[in-house]
Amino acid sequence: MTIHRLIADETETAYGRQCKPCRDLVEQAEKLALADLDEPLHIPALCRALAVSERTLRKAFRRIHGLPPCRHLRMLRLSRARRALLSADCKRMTVTEIATCFGFVELGRFSVEYRKVFGESPSQTLSRTSPAKTRTTAALATAFLVSAREA
Repeated sequence: MTIHRLIADETETAYGRQCKPCRDLVEQAEKLALADLDEPLHIPALCRALAVSERTLRKAFRRIHGLPPCRHLRMLRLSRARRALLSADCKRMTVTEIATCFGFVELGRFSVEYRKVFGESPSQTLSRTSPAKTRTTAALATAFLVSAREA
């Protein structure tokens, strides 16, 4: 389910100020943010899809995770990108392809943030996969990225 479809159906998924607890709101936001991994993360669009104000979403994320929604959701995507880098075949996939499949369009920022969080560059992560592991997981990573592009 994409954010764009949910915006159209926002009356069905409307969150009143008191109709859903914070945890439900945060879980729904996480699901939506991870549903369109290849799209850049836009908090205003997410708020429209959930029919809440940015302030409401920010308060819910701070209460549950202690972080603003943008930061927490970027970290989720960054973790998914790392998993894809670890399981990808470095001869078939590039850091750019993987990063863009997870909605990171500013590759310089992606690389800097990745290094801060994981202590190595994305290209180091991609190049350190073992040949045996690469053979067993390359098909899965490639299939995921291909399906993400087609969706």
